Amino acid sequence: METTVNINEQLAGAAFSNQSGVFDALYSGNTIINYKRERVRRHVLQYLKPDSSILELNSGTGEDALFFAQQGFRVHATDIAVGMQAELTDKAARNNMQQLISAEICSYTRLQQLKNQGHYDLIFSNFAGLNCTNELDKVLNSFSALLNSEGVVTLVILPKFCLWETIMLFKGKFKTAFRRFFSSKGRVAHVEGVRFKCWYYNPSFIKKYLRNDFDVLSIEGLCTIVPPSYIEGFAEKYPAAYKFLTCAEDKLKTTWPWRSIGDYYIISLKKKV
Repeated sequence: METTVNINEQLAGAAFSNQSGVFDALYSGNTIINYKRERVRRHVLQYLKPDSSILELNSGTGEDALFFAQQGFRVHATDIAVGMQAELTDKAARNNMQQLISAEICSYTRLQQLKNQGHYDLIFSNFAGLNCTNELDKVLNSFSALLNSEGVVTLVILPKFCLWETIMLFKGKFKTAFRRFFSSKGRVAHVEGVRFKCWYYNPSFIKKYLRNDFDVLSIEGLCTIVPPSYIEGFAEKYPAAYKFLTCAEDKLKTTWPWRSIGDYYIISLKKKV
């Protein structure tokens, strides 16, 4: 098990290192990706107090780290992808944010080896980086020791059911429609010529492993009513429909069943006193 997990992490790290140089150019112009980022950031900001410190997992090229640093927060950004860390470090330097952004290459399954142990006010992981491990329970169990009293965890995770993907059944895309249903052994992802596995986790999994030390603050569906970003050009082709769907999702994002059947969900939990 240990060897398999390490190999999968190495493959995922290699894949995203390969993509690091073009990552921002590929995705920064995508309207729905920008919508997702704005939603996640708005969600996180409601739980941050002035001068809060953030431990970011799978920080990528540092888009979120830079945003939170620009709001005055301190961010320790971690990732296993060397290329992504290089992009993040360069981005922090270009924006004169070295005093607020620090970086460390560390797997989220090995947080006990983290050089900067905190304590932090927020642990944050965006856009399904945590779906690249089948040891998510191990990751979750390490959070409490890294947080201050009443610290918060915010995770953005791919669930086991996505309404939009299931609808793809009617377009004959059977593989897409059912890829999350039969994923207990992991589904293969393909990025920049490298294949690695991903797993899917419902909110109940997160709550189960954090229930002894954390209380749930909120769960929001993300791209439940708004189409996922891989449905390219939707916002540009159908601006009126896109505006209507974003308004509908904003109203329904925390209600059942919309909070847990999107492309992602955002879950925040607070450490018990």
